[in-house]
Amino acid sequence: MRIAIGCDHRGLDVKQFVIKLVTDIGHSSQDFGCYTTEPVDYPDIAKRVAEAVANGDFTRGILICDTGIGMSIAANKVRGIRAAHCCDVFGAGRARQHNDANILCLGAELGQDITHDIVKAYLATDFEGGRHQRRIAKIRAMEG
Repeated sequence: MRIAIGCDHRGLDVKQFVIKLVTDIGHSSQDFGCYTTEPVDYPDIAKRVAEAVANGDFTRGILICDTGIGMSIAANKVRGIRAAHCCDVFGAGRARQHNDANILCLGAELGQDITHDIVKAYLATDFEGGRHQRRIAKIRAMEG
């Protein structure tokens, strides 16, 4: 898979950890920023990653900010994006299985162990389709 990865200034260290993890698992990635601890506006990064995923250049995306909430809100404004803010492995798996989440949003303060497990679950889990496909179609219809 090709993974688009981005963060704000609060998520810089976690982004570097996630990029290495994604590579170690065997996927390719592209870093969409930010690149320093100078403050940036998270919606700018979320938009770049979300558009790259929505237009099909990347299979999935991962976004990191202080809590993951702002990135999730911003990414979900892009048509075709289903960004899921996940704080545990169960949620990450369900976000893929039931919601076909194409962007994972993480908080910078989760800690490396849980971040590792969440990212692995998100990348390893497939969308189940079936009854869930009907629900995804309804979400797409809401996008107008």
